[in-house]
Amino acid sequence: MKLKPFIFFIVLPFSFFCQDIWTIMDSIKGAPRSVASSFVLNNQGYVLGGLDDEGFRRKMHSYNYIQDDWDNEASIGGPNGAGLNRGSASAFSIKNKGYVCLGQGQTNGFFKDLWEFDPSTETWSQKADFIGSQRRQAVGFAIDTFGYVGTGVDAFGFKKDMYKYDPSNNSWVQINDFGGSARKEAVGFAMGGQAYIGTGDDGVKLSDFWQYEPISDLWIQKANFPGSPRKGAVGWGIFPQAFISTGEDENHVYTNDLWEYNYYADNWIQRADFIGSGRSNAIAFVLNNVAYVGSGYNGVFLDDMYAYHRLLSNDNIVLNDSKLVYPNPSKEKATILIETKNLNLIVYSSNGEDVTAAFEITKNKNNYQLTPNNISPGNYIIKIHHDFLGLVYKSKIMFL
Repeated sequence: MKLKPFIFFIVLPFSFFCQDIWTIMDSIKGAPRSVASSFVLNNQGYVLGGLDDEGFRRKMHSYNYIQDDWDNEASIGGPNGAGLNRGSASAFSIKNKGYVCLGQGQTNGFFKDLWEFDPSTETWSQKADFIGSQRRQAVGFAIDTFGYVGTGVDAFGFKKDMYKYDPSNNSWVQINDFGGSARKEAVGFAMGGQAYIGTGDDGVKLSDFWQYEPISDLWIQKANFPGSPRKGAVGWGIFPQAFISTGEDENHVYTNDLWEYNYYADNWIQRADFIGSGRSNAIAFVLNNVAYVGSGYNGVFLDDMYAYHRLLSNDNIVLNDSKLVYPNPSKEKATILIETKNLNLIVYSSNGEDVTAAFEITKNKNNYQLTPNNISPGNYIIKIHHDFLGLVYKSKIMFL
């Protein structure tokens, strides 16, 4: 492991308690590259393939964040993997196995094969082919014990179809199409038992953002990404926040802005810019609640790597947006617009007494309905607690 200085960039734009810290890390091993794939196993990041100055590659490297160092790993296909070089592939991990599928190679414009990597034996094995059309620049992510792959571009154009892979029986099934337009080079990632797809290119650069519910197999449009429309960005989630950064925008500018999405408020906040140069088709993965972003292309291939630490106090987690409660003041029923999964609501009087029992509370998927029963007119305080995170929302409401 080579020794090097650490450089910290600290930005405090929103709160004394909030720190956005980007740190320069060890460069990714091998030649600078773009359109590589990544997944996480045993709390280590893996980067596979990609395109460099000499063509598409199949080599894989793993990253140990404790040592800040990269190691060589078995190339896709193992010793007999000639011809499996690729970039713009989709990747995900399930139960300590890594998976890579689709993409584009040196002489093959579109793949549809699926490969599984077992770190315990350091071997690759081929699995059931993807059942959609062969394609590249699709998204891939995992929710619980299933992998999901979809969108991208095939020989006939942009795609919006989606598929689920079950490693227990090595099979694919088609699920509901992605809710937005057919596209390539979108961001796709899982967070909190759901998945998100946004941005990308359907002939123009895009900024829409969608949530996927695996139980209902439904897509729900969320607040649009507020940065410039773009393709080739990276995204990741550390519940209850998600992030999108970098990418190429509609003016062919390689961006380095960073935006944070809040699951509960369904809104976006700009955070400290990525400290590397603007780029597209980078990789991103999360280890120990720290995001790692690197590689990509901005006129040249890149191999630099950076860590993003989003440090939160409880004040930064708690929402204080009174606009989520309406009407306010209220004569009868009030609505609180918030995703209610794993949440519990408590109502307090102005002097701090728990008066929840004096209200009829209806918990819906995307809101609470709050109806008072014989209470005194005045100000009340609403607090909403997450099962694991604690307090996540508080607001005042007046009942007339």
